[in-house]
Amino acid sequence: MDNPIENYWLLRLKDLRVALEDNNFEVHIARDTDEARKIVKEILPRTGAKSIAWGGSVTFVQTGLYDELKNCPDYDVLDSFQKQLPPEEMFELRRRSLLADLFITGANGVTETGKLVNLDMTGNRVAGITFGPRNVIILAGRNKVVPDVEDAMLRVKNFAAPANAMRLDKKTPCVKTSVCEECRSPERICNTWTITEKSYPKGRIKIVLINQDLGL
Repeated sequence: MDNPIENYWLLRLKDLRVALEDNNFEVHIARDTDEARKIVKEILPRTGAKSIAWGGSVTFVQTGLYDELKNCPDYDVLDSFQKQLPPEEMFELRRRSLLADLFITGANGVTETGKLVNLDMTGNRVAGITFGPRNVIILAGRNKVVPDVEDAMLRVKNFAAPANAMRLDKKTPCVKTSVCEECRSPERICNTWTITEKSYPKGRIKIVLINQDLGL
């Protein structure tokens, strides 16, 4: 058999799609980032969105969607990835993003039981997933798939959070040790958990599962 790893994961992702659809998520499977980008661009006009925002997501950037959408003239784009913005302007932009028509982000964990698990620093990413934007698109690489909520939380604490703290140059103990220390650092990024068991209304959250290892 050619491409056994891709075929293995395709079967896993198809089973996961069934579990997620049972929980009222709209689910798509992409072979790679190119197909994921195409799927999202097909979803966009269906939503009727006039404004688009996003929450922190390495996967979103890796698909190339950020570069394509950040200057798109078809939408009012609320770009919270602009590093040159003063903190006050960034905070206000993130607040406004919660009322965008469409919110795009990633997931820290997607369970085989069909749930999304996320841990956030400021809360803008998990807030957008939970309520506000009329449509949400979640991009998730196959490496985010875990058996259950407990495994998702272990994945976040043991890998995603320390790696993200390193990526963001935070002054937290895990940057030096690679292990979550349950710290009291002012720059701690582990502040708000969300577990999304179902999409409400049905289909509001659209998940693109990508048959590649992406993000953290």
